[in-house]
Amino acid sequence: MLYFSKLRILFVTLFSLLFILIASSNLFKFDDSFFNKKINLGLDLQGGSYLLLEIDNEPVIEQKLQNLTTTIRNYFKEKNIKINNIKIDNQNIFFNVADLDKQAVLDVFQDENSDLNPYYPRFKSHQLDIEDNVINLKVSFSRQGIINLKTSSQDQAIEIVRRRVDEVGTNEPNILKRGNDRILVELPGLDDPQRIKSLLGKTANLTFRFVTNDESDRFGVEKLKFEDGLEEATVSKRIIISGENLLDAQPKMDTQNNQTIVSFTLDRVGAKRFGKATSTGIGKQLAIVLDGKIISAPVVRDTIASGSGQISGGFTFQSATDLALLLRSGALPAPLEIIEERTVGPDLGQDSINAGMIALAIGFLLVIIFMFVKYKVFGLITNVTLIINLFLLLGILTLFEATLTLPGIAGIILTVGMAVDANVLIFERIKEELKDENNNILAFDGGYTKSRTAIIDANITTLLAAIILFFMGSGPVKGFAVTLGVGIFTTLFSVYFIARLFTSLYVTRNKNKEKLI
Repeated sequence: MLYFSKLRILFVTLFSLLFILIASSNLFKFDDSFFNKKINLGLDLQGGSYLLLEIDNEPVIEQKLQNLTTTIRNYFKEKNIKINNIKIDNQNIFFNVADLDKQAVLDVFQDENSDLNPYYPRFKSHQLDIEDNVINLKVSFSRQGIINLKTSSQDQAIEIVRRRVDEVGTNEPNILKRGNDRILVELPGLDDPQRIKSLLGKTANLTFRFVTNDESDRFGVEKLKFEDGLEEATVSKRIIISGENLLDAQPKMDTQNNQTIVSFTLDRVGAKRFGKATSTGIGKQLAIVLDGKIISAPVVRDTIASGSGQISGGFTFQSATDLALLLRSGALPAPLEIIEERTVGPDLGQDSINAGMIALAIGFLLVIIFMFVKYKVFGLITNVTLIINLFLLLGILTLFEATLTLPGIAGIILTVGMAVDANVLIFERIKEELKDENNNILAFDGGYTKSRTAIIDANITTLLAAIILFFMGSGPVKGFAVTLGVGIFTTLFSVYFIARLFTSLYVTRNKNKEKLI
């Protein structure tokens, strides 16, 4: 019925005013945090940088296999089973055992409940062949194991990337998964991505190791170059502490020599190890190694038991700030490579905004003129409802601080068209009802009731399309799907509550007029 109770009128009024107020926070600043929200502009509107990163999982797989090699060796040593010629080749672990121990080894690898199965069923092990009294075995990642490892590496990398980007202070970054070895980073408002690229391109794997002159133990030492690439030193592979032991890192000025340094604080375990290592290593050079290069190699003058220290290396304040940022955010589980990069300038972004706004304004104006000419007073009601509908849509997007893209603006324009379409269906149905019904109230009520099925069916099919676009699409396509989906709900609310309320008030006051529409 056209009748609206006072409670329903109050609900419609308060609901509409609430979202109009929320939407207006994009233009005005409120002290209340609930109302002080804004719609964020997407990369195509605001300008900024787009980076597609690919994770190099080869070092991760290699490291996991190295760890497993040690585990296998130690496990069978405790079982008094001799493992010979254990080696890693092409992401596989190969080793030999005596024929006498063959079955015992196979039982361990094929039993998913054995102590040596942190890798089951992620790893597969199988017998290759038997020669004389020796059995050759191969242990490798299964296909699912590779997928799990890549997924885990991607999740860790996303978290580290997010920390680094947040530390820089970019506005509303968008960091998303792409497949199981890629990461999409969108940075609206950033037109010079060089610093971000530099930060994201570094693994930030920090280790502290002693410099040694003993090159006879080729398995226990390695030669590393200094960051300038001009010098090199032989350092021990034994890691005293790593970046995992850092609690904090900050750029500071050394007042004694007026140089920029990075001061760091260690956790309890790191402080204990560092104190012990520096107490026994007085007079030795301690190499500070970042991503396989020596930053600096100061001589240990005294025991450092406080759990804090400093890194010097001819830093500028910017480079010291970036290094501290990298150390605070943690090391990436695997190297990242930028495989695609796009930069949208702010001028292009503003052009997109202007084009979208002009298109919306022209479309909206044409709709208003058409509805007023076609339906007079009821066209005016429709136009007022359309404006409220836009505020409702913008209010909901503002409430969730959604990101508006150019396709999102297209979704808003389409919402306007759908809202008009619903009103046209209702008014044309009312005209049909008035041909057979003399009572204006019954004719208008019948028009709203009998057109409902067609309107809801049309909106549901559009909503299904929006849902499919949201889950199957990416980036701007999702923005279009979100605004279209939200617009469908605001359209139905505005048509059957707001427009119907205004129509009800007008018809009940003019129910005796011969021709209302």
